[in-house]
Amino acid sequence: MRENPAVVIAWRGPLSDDEMVDLVASHGGTPVPGWWDRIRPHSLGWVTARTGGSLVGFVNVAWDGGDHAFLIDTKTRGDRQRQGIGAMVVRAAAEGARTAGCEWLHVDYRPELRSFYVGACGFRETDAGLVHLPSLR
Repeated sequence: MRENPAVVIAWRGPLSDDEMVDLVASHGGTPVPGWWDRIRPHSLGWVTARTGGSLVGFVNVAWDGGDHAFLIDTKTRGDRQRQGIGAMVVRAAAEGARTAGCEWLHVDYRPELRSFYVGACGFRETDAGLVHLPSLR
């Protein structure tokens, strides 16, 4: 994977809720104002990717307080996808979690993202389970 010197990667870089809303909307997602302000206090860390000061990529790193970290909400600006930015933020997230003392980094993904996480980012597939909690009613 080629590095892009025009992209500035930061562990726990400054990030506003308005920037997250804009990033999510840029790739057709449904932004929820206030989401980042609610989530940030529960994160081990996050990674931002910026070009010219503008947010072009993001990933959040949650954790269990011990050995396990979890990637959540990997995002790349819609017009900047497939340029290696997502892999750059994931690589920086892995390094941030390792430096914090975590031994394992987990990620869940939709089938169409397998080549990104397994191929471009080096994750191995594992058996896992999932319960959709609203379905338990």
